[in-house]
Amino acid sequence: MINLETYGWNNRLDQQKHKSIHKALFHGRIAIVHRTRYEVVSEGGVFQCELTGSLLFGKSTSELPCVGDWVIFQAFDDHNGIIVEMLSRERTLYRKKSGTVADRQAIASYVDKAFIVQSLDGNFNVRKVERFRVQICEAGIQPILVLNKADLSVDRKPVDEAIEHLVHQMPVYFTSIHQPQTIREIRASISRGETAIFVGSSGVGKSSLVNALCERTVLATSDISLSSGKGRHTSTRREMVLMDNSGILIDTPGVREFGLAIDDPDSLTKIMEFSDIAESCRFKDCEHVNEPGCAILEAVNNHTLDRKVYESYIKLRKEAWHFSASEHEKRKREKSFSKILEEVKQRKADL
Repeated sequence: MINLETYGWNNRLDQQKHKSIHKALFHGRIAIVHRTRYEVVSEGGVFQCELTGSLLFGKSTSELPCVGDWVIFQAFDDHNGIIVEMLSRERTLYRKKSGTVADRQAIASYVDKAFIVQSLDGNFNVRKVERFRVQICEAGIQPILVLNKADLSVDRKPVDEAIEHLVHQMPVYFTSIHQPQTIREIRASISRGETAIFVGSSGVGKSSLVNALCERTVLATSDISLSSGKGRHTSTRREMVLMDNSGILIDTPGVREFGLAIDDPDSLTKIMEFSDIAESCRFKDCEHVNEPGCAILEAVNNHTLDRKVYESYIKLRKEAWHFSASEHEKRKREKSFSKILEEVKQRKADL
């Protein structure tokens, strides 16, 4: 029998289940998503589950189950079942769905820590780190920066200078699967029952890190490409694995684009730790672009705030504002459409 407490099951989730009309059924956590089929870890083992029609067609894409979600399911036999209910999500990492204006994509839920993985073989980009960190903090998840492939002979000075403003905002680890001590430091930072997700671009070594942390091969990896000198993209899906006597790890496919899905653009000043400076602005609704008496612009001009960091903030704020405005309009249209449907149903009932 599987002890679900090692997968993060707790009293709060137990109380939530007992309020459900399906409380007599099995519960479990989604480990892998295969389009419309889900691998669910439960006390009785791993079940292959599908969704009821009401869940499949009654929810938006972002509301459908993702890796890490807790669900209640009806078992058909020892291996198969159907998901009848999702428990409420917490600490869910989203991103803007590629090719859309205001659609979200749920990456994983019930996440405690998010490791932003970059490698020191030319992959490093501090602006990407800031982007990931903003969305992670928005979800109430602790961000951690991992600079992988630290065994390579590279000049670290430019990297240290680039992350100078980040080292007091989140833990930073330099790691290599060829240097066991660096892996032990990461492992020690993940407690039993905690869920940690690994995010970053392709080829930075996320899957290799997960294997090293688990001290066994649980995920497929590829060799270094001879033409580019970079790791080949391996992960094609989000997948949850369990460390022995410790936490839960979620590997994710590498992403080229990580669009922000933030409802409140003003939250960026707090996330990027500008809020103390912003309090000194002349106007409370200062947008920190060209307003007179802007304390953030003054900090940029007197070099107490790095101009590149400020420019990154402006870019992210603009993107977040665009998503927020588009999301608001989309919800407004959906609400109007739902109202029309209700009126049509009522007219039919009156006939």
